[in-house]
Amino acid sequence: MTSTALLTDQYELTMVSAALAAGTADRRCVFEVFARRLPDGRRYGVVAGTERLLDALTDFRFGPAELDAVRDVVDAPTLDWLADYRFTGDIEGYAEGELYFPGSPVLTVRSGFAEGVVLETLALSILNHDSAVASAAARMVTAAAGRPIIEMGSRRTHERAAVSASRAAYLAGLTATSNLEAARTYGVPSAGTAAHAWTLLFTGAEGNDERAAFAAQIAGHGVGTTLLVDTYDITAGVRNAIDVAGTDLYAVRIDSGDLGVLARQVRQQLDDLGATETKIVVSGDLDEYAIASLRAEPVDVYGVGTSLVTGSGAPTAGMVYKLVEVDGIPVAKRSSNKQSQGGAKRAVRTARDTGTVVEEILYRDGTALPASATGTLNTRELQIPLVRGGERVADVPSLTDSRSHLARGLVSLPWEGLGLSHGDPAIGTRYLNPPEAP
Repeated sequence: MTSTALLTDQYELTMVSAALAAGTADRRCVFEVFARRLPDGRRYGVVAGTERLLDALTDFRFGPAELDAVRDVVDAPTLDWLADYRFTGDIEGYAEGELYFPGSPVLTVRSGFAEGVVLETLALSILNHDSAVASAAARMVTAAAGRPIIEMGSRRTHERAAVSASRAAYLAGLTATSNLEAARTYGVPSAGTAAHAWTLLFTGAEGNDERAAFAAQIAGHGVGTTLLVDTYDITAGVRNAIDVAGTDLYAVRIDSGDLGVLARQVRQQLDDLGATETKIVVSGDLDEYAIASLRAEPVDVYGVGTSLVTGSGAPTAGMVYKLVEVDGIPVAKRSSNKQSQGGAKRAVRTARDTGTVVEEILYRDGTALPASATGTLNTRELQIPLVRGGERVADVPSLTDSRSHLARGLVSLPWEGLGLSHGDPAIGTRYLNPPEAP
């Protein structure tokens, strides 16, 4: 086991130390993870990273090495407390692949103060990263209108972030990843053939030999491979690809230039050569807007990298982890532009009989949702149990289940909520009689 206990900020531990000294460490508390607002231009968010967080919670242990690392940060009683740390509380939250909106209680942690507060940084680092990537990926999937997208952004981010980004992207509907660790760890289908370096390798005293590069690739991988045709001249590259592989070649890839214009030219050339079934893969700094602009072009597969792994302009989901209840008493932050709603909350989403969602309703935990709040609309509870008494719930949805859940959720949004233009959240969030915090 590799401990996750130091994937945190120092002030989490100094708060524990002070709480132990003050006798407040065991006060029963409720913490909630939510986003005050969506990133600019976004109409919805996608919850991702929950299963990774649960795995990290299992490994949140302070062994000898971790205790040595914080020995100069906290006092002896706190070191003893950390040595025995085990989360014994309850956690519930939105399922992975669930859509979220401003105020959605994505995760609720119920525990003693000290047990819960030390999880803040861990929870936020995982959920903010994975949800940002999944939210961007979901927009790309919508823009692609059913065409496959391959995630190939590993070289554009931290080596470990690349693995979790691949997982989040697959959850959001991408078809495959270039990252082999994501394939091994999470079972994400992998894909990849060759880079420009492969074609450039076949250069000698007499110049470059693109045909030799293609022939060697076909010899190694068969005609089911994808040949990169834009190293030198695309027209010559396509001709060489079909000359070498024949008309059964699976695909050619274009990685630069005006992709729309080039895709049309390549499609015409392939058809004229008799390779009518050979697909066209495009890549090169694509985001959801670029993908949408190519929707009318003869593109069969997209490859996305930098934009995806950086959240396409929104590298964090903007989620916060706030204390909302102490010993049953609602508490709330009142700072300007950083207010929170006190009290533990339940959440439901209402929908018409057609399945189109209407709004999200938050109400005080422990109270009944009045029928008048939803009228004749259908309602669905959003939070599911994740941890009970410190033990992970056995039937937490799998990655495959979460992927399917998100696909259904996107279909349920009002059509304008799937647009890439700026606007309000796809549905509103309504608080029913929020309690007054002291």
